[in-house]
Amino acid sequence: QKMPPSLPATINIREPRWDQSTFQGRAKHFFMVTDPRNLLLSGATLEEARRVVEDYRAGTVHPGLTEDQLWRAKYIYDSAFHPDTGEKMILVGRMSAQVPMNMTITGCMLTFYRTTPAVVFWQWVNQSFNAIVNYTNRSGDAPITPSQLGTAYVSATTGAVVTALGLKSLTKHLPAIIGRFVPFAAVAAANCINIPLMRQRELKLGIPVTDENGNRLGESTAAAQKAIFQVVVSRIGMAVPAMAIPPVIMNMLEKRAFLKRYPYLNAPLQVGLVGLCLVFATPLCCALFPQKSSMPVSSLEPEVQDQIRKKDPWLATVYFNKGL
Repeated sequence: QKMPPSLPATINIREPRWDQSTFQGRAKHFFMVTDPRNLLLSGATLEEARRVVEDYRAGTVHPGLTEDQLWRAKYIYDSAFHPDTGEKMILVGRMSAQVPMNMTITGCMLTFYRTTPAVVFWQWVNQSFNAIVNYTNRSGDAPITPSQLGTAYVSATTGAVVTALGLKSLTKHLPAIIGRFVPFAAVAAANCINIPLMRQRELKLGIPVTDENGNRLGESTAAAQKAIFQVVVSRIGMAVPAMAIPPVIMNMLEKRAFLKRYPYLNAPLQVGLVGLCLVFATPLCCALFPQKSSMPVSSLEPEVQDQIRKKDPWLATVYFNKGL
């Protein structure tokens, strides 16, 4: 039996499989990255994927390895290991955990929004989860101190709870459908607080910027600001379908006899609807901006521009990992 030809060692698996300059290519990439089935993979499967990827990057091609198997290993590796540090990420902080975790939390936030203790509890759960995700998917390899972590967590949770309770009291005399959108406003406000605070070290010290080939040129706070802004927009966009469509559907269903007869189906229905929205909203909103984002050298801080011009006077664009 003829052996398949050996795979060339020239496939660039440091980059995604699909063209990241197009929205379609980024969407295909993030459908793979956020696939919840990756959470079910064993530690042995993750380590095997790591071995295949690291060996291939070092120029060693495993015998019989096909291109599809190589890309599969790359996406398993990317789903579980941080792109800058190479560390295995916390399970619930991985992008593949976004749909099941957000589906449960958001579904419950939208179901139990009528009482103050429920609002406080579910906003706290949501911000605890967000803090883990933001820490796990931070850009760069800079560590974050426990005090910075605590400040970000407490500030975002307080911001979300205060927003939710403030809006809840304002909407008491408005139609019921308006009250259903309070959780979304609280989540949007908390994202604007949580992400910058969780990544405050990047805002102070900058994130690594590289040339097109990944050669590190320095750290830039201007790149960090752009990265964090893009992530905030993506996260709010991710929440829009999941927190805007189910309330309208549930409002209509609650007027029907079916839900009045079976009120215990309210939460499962809400969670299911949110899950359906998130399966598409999560990868599509991650794809709004390229993961390997770029900016002109002229937009960086003057000292970073000088640093780069000493190394490469003709370089016009730098690249950075925006984080998720």
